[in-house]
Amino acid sequence: MEFPLINLEKLNGEERKDTMEQIKDACENWGFFELINHGIPYDLMDTLERLTKEHYRKCMEHRFKELVATKGLDSVQTEVKDMDWESTYHVRHLPESNISDLLDLTHEHREVMKEFALRLEKLAEDLLDLLCENLGLEKGYLKKAFYGSKGPTFGTKVANYPPCPNPELVKGLRAHTDAGGIILLFQDDKVSGLQLLKDGQWIDVPPMRHSIVVNLGDQLEVITNGKYMSVEHRVIAQTDGTRMSIASFYNPGSDAVIYPAPALLERGAEDKSQVYPKFVFEDYMKIYAGLKFHAKEPRFEALKAPDVNMGPIATV
Repeated sequence: MEFPLINLEKLNGEERKDTMEQIKDACENWGFFELINHGIPYDLMDTLERLTKEHYRKCMEHRFKELVATKGLDSVQTEVKDMDWESTYHVRHLPESNISDLLDLTHEHREVMKEFALRLEKLAEDLLDLLCENLGLEKGYLKKAFYGSKGPTFGTKVANYPPCPNPELVKGLRAHTDAGGIILLFQDDKVSGLQLLKDGQWIDVPPMRHSIVVNLGDQLEVITNGKYMSVEHRVIAQTDGTRMSIASFYNPGSDAVIYPAPALLERGAEDKSQVYPKFVFEDYMKIYAGLKFHAKEPRFEALKAPDVNMGPIATV
């Protein structure tokens, strides 16, 4: 069982049909795939990796160690189920960037992150069109579905997973599916840890230099009416090495209305109980905030209920 590896260069030649079939199979059976020859310059990725690791050492590492000491995470005796062994910060790109508010990033780091985000945004939109082609939807359908009144939401979670003395008791990141649309990950090529759940087994996502790992979020599951599925994944903490993760989320706008594509409903799902709900993305995120580390099905069911009272909303 080989993790799907897609060479995007092959879309331009005689192997286009086979490559599209590989993408289709990965979306239907894995919910994950790894891209090579994706068009993002390797020197840009190398610079971003260097700056990210420098920033962690200078600005984040001591904060993480203080947190671990305060919470007693380094000396736990039983499994920790309400915290993750990760040091993170978030950057928003769309609809409005907040990168100038991140005062401990150097000017160079901000500029490199902005350039990387622009290239990832285009890659995400190109991938959505490839998915449209495989699904038999008109070109641009998925991008349009994500487009709220201010366009899509696009942001990056930068995470570092330091060495952990008790990886069997503390997860780097607990198992979950991603709430949004399409996720593009630039991960450490030396320190592993990312795993996905397939056929009841946890499978390692192999670290590979200069690759981009792609996974599908809950909104694509809804729009495809379950033809493509979001897949549970987690990060296992390691005893050696700090793992870098730069995950960028191309999501619907907060007021985008999400529902199964009518063209896909026409071709299947005569059983109406299988049809996913119609909802505003922001409402889904309110439910997700409290139920991120739980099964996704109750989130969808909650949105089917009329006048659902969601109760107090937890924050992520």
